[in-house]
Formats: sequence, C-alpha cells, structure tokens
Amino acid sequence: MTKLVDVAAAVILRPDGSFLLGQRAPGTFYPGYWEFPGGKVEPGETPRAALIRELDEELGLEVLAVWPWLMRTHRYEHAHVRLHFFRVPEWRGTPSDRVHAQLVWTTASAPGVEPMLPANGPVFAALRLPAFMAVTQAASIGMEAQLAALERLLARGPALIQVREAALAPAQRAEFAAAALAIARAAGSPLVINADIDLARAIGADGVHLTAAGLAATGTRPPFALVGASCHGREELLRAAELGLDYAVLGSVQSTVTHPDRAPLGWDEFARLAAELPLPVFAIGGMRQADLASAQEHGAHGIAAIRAAGSSAP
Repeated sequence: MTKLVDVAAAVILRPDGSFLLGQRAPGTFYPGYWEFPGGKVEPGETPRAALIRELDEELGLEVLAVWPWLMRTHRYEHAHVRLHFFRVPEWRGTPSDRVHAQLVWTTASAPGVEPMLPANGPVFAALRLPAFMAVTQAASIGMEAQLAALERLLARGPALIQVREAALAPAQRAEFAAAALAIARAAGSPLVINADIDLARAIGADGVHLTAAGLAATGTRPPFALVGASCHGREELLRAAELGLDYAVLGSVQSTVTHPDRAPLGWDEFARLAAELPLPVFAIGGMRQADLASAQEHGAHGIAAIRAAGSSAP
C-alpha cells in the first residue's frame, strides 16, 4: 500500500488577486509541470509550520499571515499525497526560484501556463469562486429594489449570487430569477438558484444551492456546473464533500436579526467544523464586509450575507 504523504501548499496572493506558481525542475517527478509552492510535512511538524519553513527555503519569503483553506488528497504514480492548502495574503521578500525552473504570477481565470499538476484542477475552480455570496430577499424588499441592489453590488466587484425566493409566487420567482441572472451575466458573476432545480434549468442558471434537507435527500450531485449546499454541522459538510459539491455555507456564525434567539457558532467552532475539507466553505450569519478577514483567518473561503444583498454597503 502506498504511504500517505502530507504536503503543505501555498496560494501566495497579491492584492490584485494574482497568485504564484512554480514550474517543477528537471530531475524531479513531473518535470515541467506547474504547481503551488510548498513541500513535504516533516515528522513532528504541523502543515502550517511546514509551509512557513518551505516558503523560506524555496522562495526566500518570510510569511506574515497564513490562512487555512482546503485539504485534498490525490494519488500519483509515485505517491499518495494529502495536500493542505493555505492562502498567504502577507509576506516579506521577493520570490526567488531556488528549486523551481521558473516562477510566474497568474490568475485562476487565465493561468496562461501548462501543464498543471493533476491535483490542482479543483483548486483552480475554488479560486474562481468570489469571496462574497449575496443571498437575495426580493420577497421582503421588492423585486425592483433587489435587482437595483444587485446592480450596485456587482458594480463594486464580483459576487456569487444565490436567488433564495421561496416566498415569491412561481411566476414572480421565475421573472425575478431571469432578471437577476441577466444582471449577474453582465457583470461576469455566477448565479445559483436555491432548491428549485427546475427553475435553475429553465433559465440556464450556473447552478443550484441545496438546502440542508435537500442535501440529505439527494443521492448524487445535481448535473450543474456549480452546486453548493447549506450546512449546520460537520456531518452535513462531509456529505457535501462526498457528493463533490463546489462549496458549502456554514452558520450561523454570529447573532442575526432574523434569528436572535439562535445560539451562534462563533469563529472558533466555525474553524473546527470547516477544517480540512476539500471544498471551500462560506461563513453566514451576521456577516458584514468587515468580517471577511476574520472569516478567512478561521478557514472560510469567504462570507455570505442576506441583508447585504439588499443594501448599498455590505
């Protein structure tokens, strides 16, 4: 049986959203392939400590901030690896190609280099997800007001739009969803429909967002490009991972206006539940834009908010 090898990998981020890739040098496994910098976790070492050490040794970088993100496994011909991906938003120094043939700054939407190591495909898909999810509330604030709010939101940058409008009549829901999709398409942002697979298919949405009940009831991943789910505990998160979903939403993390009597998870419990998963997890519940850094420090991909989707300032 092939030994499982733990590897720490870094998504080293610049303010413009680009990240660093290295090309494997001749004389190594998969020479010429591109990878995220990092290396093997040594005995007695945590993945975080290994990442900090490897980035110093391989690139000459001093890590100033590191956020846990994803954990994925992959079986290569020479090894079975468990990859601990971290995002590194702050560092000191200039990257030096001490072990790689060359280095390049690139983006998930247009990497511009190939071939990539096979384990990195799902990681690029996760990197393409915006860090903010806006959950609509047209039934509460009105369809026109919600559409105008989405336009203002997307004018400031990309977001993942979740249309959650069970309270609207079917005809109104379909009308609103189609209009919201047109706004999202014009802004280059993805849109998913909460629960209603038929509506998602009818309007050509990017995907669907499963409720916790829907997640429990489905036996296979719905056939859409983008599928996520609402989760409230570790078992549901593991179920989402088992089905190969693209993301999960976990909460409530903080107290909310809509559920003031519900005990929030808090950031420490969120971090524990969301740790070492192969899919990105959004934090929901009392979220504002100012909470994004705290969310990512605790392992979240980003934040999801309902009220922010209907206002001018999330």
